[in-house]
Amino acid sequence: MKRLPMTLLVGTIIASSLAPYAAWAAPTAPEPQSRHRKQKQDEWKTLGIASGVAALLGLLKKDGTITFLGTAGALYSAYRYEEDRKSSSRERRARAEMFSRSSFTRNGVRYDRRTVYRGGKKYYQFVKHGRNRHG
Repeated sequence: MKRLPMTLLVGTIIASSLAPYAAWAAPTAPEPQSRHRKQKQDEWKTLGIASGVAALLGLLKKDGTITFLGTAGALYSAYRYEEDRKSSSRERRARAEMFSRSSFTRNGVRYDRRTVYRGGKKYYQFVKHGRNRHG
């Protein structure tokens, strides 16, 4: 009987973490991107707080599973919140849009995207069309 409240708590946490995905899948009227980004930020913040509370409850009840799940949820929510916060930068969005293209044309000259590896990291660069990779 003692496990029932913890099972309900875990079920509530799981249901609340899946709620944003259900809301996202539901058909809605189009809204401006900035408002949508802000809404997602708020959802991640709320989930982070709820997960933190679950982790604290797990500590108080000395239940390692709840503590672990709550902490993991809070950390993931904090990560996603930060990523959504960064995406609200106009410059970051423009850069991401630019490098998502395989090529572009400027002043009548076509530039193709190339992948470059330096120091074990992956980078992109644009080179004039027809130029080889090494020249």
